[in-house]
Amino acid sequence: MGALLGAVAGHFVIDRALRDDEVVFTIALIALSAKMAMADGEVTDEEVRALDDVLHVPPAERANVNRLYRIAQQDVAGFEAYAGQIARIYRDKPGTLEDVLDALFHIAKADNYVHPAEIDYLRAVADIFGFSEVEFARIRASHLGTPRLDPYLVLGITPDISDDDLKKAYRRLVRENHPDTLIARGVPEELVSIASDKLAAINVAYEKIMKTRGIAERA
Repeated sequence: MGALLGAVAGHFVIDRALRDDEVVFTIALIALSAKMAMADGEVTDEEVRALDDVLHVPPAERANVNRLYRIAQQDVAGFEAYAGQIARIYRDKPGTLEDVLDALFHIAKADNYVHPAEIDYLRAVADIFGFSEVEFARIRASHLGTPRLDPYLVLGITPDISDDDLKKAYRRLVRENHPDTLIARGVPEELVSIASDKLAAINVAYEKIMKTRGIAERA
């Protein structure tokens, strides 16, 4: 992080209304996105445009962001430092950390093929963020689906969960991924759209489980 901050010091104009942690967050997200695109060894135009979807850059800052992106994409190595910075800033806000993973999944899917190396990268970032393997599987399933269309995996739960705990897990996911919640967190408009797709997948999975269990009441 220090190297990248030094590279753009004096050149990257930041709105003074932003807190220092927001500046670090923005730079770290650019770096993680660049390294996400490099994970499979090739950066595509679609992946670069996908970053624009989740990080709306003022025209005056475009050259500086592009410069930072080029520096970061030179090698996948070092992504742990950027992920660690975001994890520390938002250690008490797991929803924001999941927003970052959502953004990275969005970039990974931009060229219509998610390479195994990209999955490994995303899993490593999720681990640094403190997400368990089950939680990562849930996030992955909400973006990429599951081979067996396992609704329990989409909700991040196991089939032995009680009906009451099932409803609690469902309500928590709905609350965390509701557009109003994301807007309150200040996420970009594109991520709100991504969360809406996730919410639809969550609802379908929940309804499927409830039907299988013979429970008519949705929540």
